[in-house]
Amino acid sequence: MSDIHAIRVHASAGFALVLASVVTLGAFGWPFIFEPAGGVEASSHGSDAPWLFALILPLLAAIVLAELNAGGIDAKAIALLGMLSAMGGALRALSPGVAGLEPSFALIMLGGRVFGRGFGFVQGALSLFIGALITGGVGPWLPFQMMAAGWVGFLAGCLPVKPGRREVLLMAALGFFLGVLYGALMNLWFWPFGQYGKGISFVEGASVATNATNYVRYYVTTSVVWDLARGIFTFLLLLLVGAPLLRAFRRVARLANFEPDVRFVR
Repeated sequence: MSDIHAIRVHASAGFALVLASVVTLGAFGWPFIFEPAGGVEASSHGSDAPWLFALILPLLAAIVLAELNAGGIDAKAIALLGMLSAMGGALRALSPGVAGLEPSFALIMLGGRVFGRGFGFVQGALSLFIGALITGGVGPWLPFQMMAAGWVGFLAGCLPVKPGRREVLLMAALGFFLGVLYGALMNLWFWPFGQYGKGISFVEGASVATNATNYVRYYVTTSVVWDLARGIFTFLLLLLVGAPLLRAFRRVARLANFEPDVRFVR
């Protein structure tokens, strides 16, 4: 776990984070558990995504406001968060997922690794939001993308401390895994609501095991190459630039002094 916490996750912020994650996981997976009224096509996310977006944004704001009230975030952390999120959004604009090549993932992971899991979560969500505004990619998929990218930054901040090159190797391995998992998860925002052929489509009223098997077939048939490209690109990018960027970010953290050692002298 990161030894620096530019944004500390206190109880109130942690509650907002858990609530936002539960809501998003429910939005991803509800067709597997509950039978949609009027059929899956009539219940697509085109109608409920704006409500999900309207719920998630206040929860993300609540995380930051809760930390402000608790003294867990200061102006330096907000400025750094804004800068890195803007850079992540710009990287999305330069390469908006072409062939799965998304350099913003590496930046999100580096931010979470150095500045803490709370910082990584908010940075990931804001990076996708800013990238969508720049590229015009605002749609029913955006709240799902924001939360999934937030989880990427959060998990990077949860990595155990490893000395030297092993830290970069661990981050690169996690980057490959998360690059693939992100794509597999993101497909779920639309997959249950379309018809793709027998054996690879969501079957209304079928068991969770049947639909899960159909989804695996669909994923292997249509998406796995794209997601492997994202995972491999993130892996290689972190191997190549991870070490110098970690040093640079840690130098910034030391100069910013997010967690000063306060001593009272008589």
